[in-house]
Amino acid sequence: MRGDGDTTLDDASYDALATTILVAGEGAGSKLAKAEQLGTKILSEQEFADLVAEYLS
Repeated sequence: MRGDGDTTLDDASYDALATTILVAGEGAGSKLAKAEQLGTKILSEQEFADLVAEYLS
């Protein structure tokens, strides 16, 4: 799918399907809308930071 450094529509579609969690900050825009459409779990930056802190403690 990748190899020559070029990103194709197929690559972008695969990335969207392979994404299980989106960390969304202010102005997430179209990626947030696409994640919502696909039912992807969405975390705020603070929720992500809290999760990492919990994991590291």
